[in-house]
Amino acid sequence: MICLRCGYCCQQSMVVIVVDPDLGPVEGNLKAIDTRKEPCPHLRGSKPGKFFCAIHDKPWYKETPCFQHTQIERSPNDKCRMGKYVLGVGKA
Repeated sequence: MICLRCGYCCQQSMVVIVVDPDLGPVEGNLKAIDTRKEPCPHLRGSKPGKFFCAIHDKPWYKETPCFQHTQIERSPNDKCRMGKYVLGVGKA
């Protein structure tokens, strides 16, 4: 799935985050948060389409629950349907 940086998943979901990026996804360094009540500390940007994650470039990012988040897409090259809906860029 290609993220369109709409911010929806990081602002309207229950997510498991890596607390200290220097430690990575190890036992005791993961935390579940409801991003409707507590913002994800790794989300950067200020508007839909421009959000990004501050830990995407970490070598361990592919081990995180965020990386593994997907929708039911046909191909990894499909654009995120929630992002398309939020940004209004075509049919979701």
